[in-house]
Amino acid sequence: ANKNGTKMQFPILLGSFLTSNKESFQLFLFFVIFMRSIMFGSSSSKLTSLIDRMKQAESALITFASRFSHHYDENSHTLELFDTKIPRSSVPLKKDEPCQLFCNEKNEDYLVMHGIKVQSNLYEEGKDSNGGDTTKTAPLVLLHGYANGSLYFYRNLLGISNYGFGGTVYALDLLGWGLSSRPAFKTQSMEGYDEVGVAEQFFVESLEAWRKAHEIERMTLGGHSMGGYVSIAYAEKYPQHVDQLILLSPVGVPDDTGGEKEFQERKKEMSLSVRFMIGVASSLWKFGVTPSSFVRSMPQSRGHKMVGNYVQGRLPAITCPDEQKHLTEYLYLNAALPASGEDCLNKLLKPFAFPKKPALHRIPTLNVKKVSFIYGQNDWMDVGGGLEAQKLCRKLKQDGKENTPHVQVLGVKDAGHLLMLENWQEFNNAVIMTCGEGHKLPNNAPKPINFDDINNDPDSFFRKPRWEKRDSRKKCGRSLAICSLIKLELFQNQSIFLNID
Repeated sequence: ANKNGTKMQFPILLGSFLTSNKESFQLFLFFVIFMRSIMFGSSSSKLTSLIDRMKQAESALITFASRFSHHYDENSHTLELFDTKIPRSSVPLKKDEPCQLFCNEKNEDYLVMHGIKVQSNLYEEGKDSNGGDTTKTAPLVLLHGYANGSLYFYRNLLGISNYGFGGTVYALDLLGWGLSSRPAFKTQSMEGYDEVGVAEQFFVESLEAWRKAHEIERMTLGGHSMGGYVSIAYAEKYPQHVDQLILLSPVGVPDDTGGEKEFQERKKEMSLSVRFMIGVASSLWKFGVTPSSFVRSMPQSRGHKMVGNYVQGRLPAITCPDEQKHLTEYLYLNAALPASGEDCLNKLLKPFAFPKKPALHRIPTLNVKKVSFIYGQNDWMDVGGGLEAQKLCRKLKQDGKENTPHVQVLGVKDAGHLLMLENWQEFNNAVIMTCGEGHKLPNNAPKPINFDDINNDPDSFFRKPRWEKRDSRKKCGRSLAICSLIKLELFQNQSIFLNID
């Protein structure tokens, strides 16, 4: 066989054997996890080095933040990194599990939430578009997506604070990610909650403890992808502390029960290599093997290169080599540090990002005044979830249920799922518009498309991803999108197995 054929045959045969033999797959999985632990090691000096590098990457991205504000000098903004202690007892964790990052003692009674606060001195108080007093505007709290951190919003923090949310914007490292504490994701049961609910409470209760520590009475929650899912779960439990929700290409909204069945039927028609990819990815998902665990199992140089290729491939809008370098370093180190929050993946979502508890049915019952969805024009996340939630809430309001949230859907041009980086100006303005302060923006500022306007057609605006080519005989776009999701998100734009040398 030629070189390419040899590379393809080994993983396919291995995958066919492993996915057909549960015990063999478990042994293989344990081997992967064992190798991961060896590669990562338990050396405190190595861990300290990774944390120091993470802090340096964070500082570098903060420096870049000043380039993405039209008005910035040493007096225009206050930027403050913080580490907030929260009671360990507030989070449903099993006892005697060490933090893995900062706390060396098993019985430490606190955990740490890391993040950044930006206060703009350029923000001008006044009236919002509805005549409300902006001095009472709730601050914005941004929650990152899966395997990311607070500084993923480095292009947005200053610009948003100049025009909205009382000039105050926070971005957090959710518990288990970034430089927040990373306790092993071993939760204990909670009365009234199933496995999904307990996993949600890991993030919900740590966020609530952080809010209490900062004495924030009400906040606007803005969550990207997985952070959007967490925002919904928080608002469901603590609506009294949520002014409104801004869901940035959120995961877990659509009810894809039909899509799952279609996917299983479509899979029968796929080639052996594609079925292998799907089978292995599904098994890894169910057993809790995460994308970051693959990064940890690799030599550092290869893992770093893999993340660098991901940044270059997914974010062509970032053209500055130094910016690419520091973002790559930030994302790589986020993956290289001990596993924690990432292990929520198979607790909250089924394989290939089908939600176990679709947010579509939860949003109409939220006791918040407004829910805004913001998607990129080229987003692979299913925009139909936001549009369906908007339609459902409108119907409920028409039926007399006035407490139903007002749902808004906005589209950011020339951006995909990572819209905060791909088109930062229009993204910033979209977020500002959700809080009713869009009238403060300059007349020539790029504005998103608002699908509250019935003249704006989402089908003509949102571009189907290149993999979503609908068959004239079968509507298989969703299934093909799922296959690409495997490649793009689970394997970080590379197939580990298909690159065996």
